[in-house]
Amino acid sequence: MSEERRGYILRIVRDDWVERVFNERRYYSGVSRRWRRGDIILLAKGTEVGDSFLGYGVVEKAEEMWELPPEERRFASRHGWRWALTLNPLFRFERPLPVKETLLAEDPRRGRLLHGATLTEEEVDAILEAAEDYQG
Repeated sequence: MSEERRGYILRIVRDDWVERVFNERRYYSGVSRRWRRGDIILLAKGTEVGDSFLGYGVVEKAEEMWELPPEERRFASRHGWRWALTLNPLFRFERPLPVKETLLAEDPRRGRLLHGATLTEEEVDAILEAAEDYQG
């Protein structure tokens, strides 16, 4: 019997960090989870229309701070991050998908409360399908 895929929502606060995540395929997280290879990460950010999904990635590798090279460890610790997630593959949506256009529209979690939220495999699939439809 195969194990269900796990999904998480991780937010990105700053525009320059959005570019860094998508260019380096790396997300630094302060959220402690039992990250594992194959976890699906939906990347979100506040936009002019509210919280929106920017894209998604699959965890290829999850490293704790002590596993990183010294310079990278210093960068991460300055921001309070404890994990470095390598996302491969990583996909960026052409049009960010507003959370209110997904099954999470009625979810009371907004903004930073979405950060670290766990999703079932069915929820991930529904959001990715909505993102595909939204691209037009």
